[in-house]
Amino acid sequence: MTSDTPTQMPPRGNALTVALIAGLIAFLAGLAVMAAVFRFGGWWNAGGTPATFQPPAATAPAPRPGTDVATLAAREQALAARLDALDARLRASDADARNAAGSAGKAEALMLVLSARRALDRGQPLGYIDGELRRRFSTSDPQAVATVVRAAGEPVTLEDLRSALDQIAPRLSSAAPGDGWLERLQREFSTLVIIRKDNAPSPHPRERLTRAKRMLGQGHVEAALAEVARLPGAQGAESWMAAAGRYIEARRALAVLEAAAMQGQAQPAANPAPAPPSAPAPQ
Repeated sequence: MTSDTPTQMPPRGNALTVALIAGLIAFLAGLAVMAAVFRFGGWWNAGGTPATFQPPAATAPAPRPGTDVATLAAREQALAARLDALDARLRASDADARNAAGSAGKAEALMLVLSARRALDRGQPLGYIDGELRRRFSTSDPQAVATVVRAAGEPVTLEDLRSALDQIAPRLSSAAPGDGWLERLQREFSTLVIIRKDNAPSPHPRERLTRAKRMLGQGHVEAALAEVARLPGAQGAESWMAAAGRYIEARRALAVLEAAAMQGQAQPAANPAPAPPSAPAPQ
């Protein structure tokens, strides 16, 4: 049976209320989600203020061990000490080099004088030694150089003196040819009785001549010359005594040059001339 009573519709105000409530719930849910994101995502700091983005700071290099001020000062002192030691070694090396150069110069000068002595002993000319002696010793000992050079021009050797003494020996023990009979008689009487000390050499002419020969054989020319000069016939041995005198003067001059060489008074050796440039090779 059909009822004539019309169907009642729900009121429209209830539907609108439900929609508003649903929208409010959704809005609150969205706020809750956003708050959770900001909170747990680091967008808020502990004080509740938004955190600002800070780029990562550059990592500073860690200080090396031992680089404090005291260590640096100790290293500087050690380095200064090493530099001082190196400077001292350099100065010592330079001094050694100068000493070695000086010693070499002395040795060269001494060898030059010894070569001159050897040439005079053998009666040979000096050769190149002449010029070297003049160049090295003319400033310090010109007289000694002149004596050596002159002796080389008139060489006298020990063998020459011995041979000449043997030749003139017979007339050395007798009176000189110019003596009168009175001088000869006095000389003869003076040799008959001789008063002398036990340790004194005999003044007899034969003894003097024997000593002169012995000393000459030992190279003591000066002592031999003194004995010959006291012989009765010394006037007949003037040439021999002059030759012996030149021999003695030359050896004294050599001794002076040797002393000058040992004391470093000789001039240094001349620097060798530079070699001429070689000719270019033919193309």
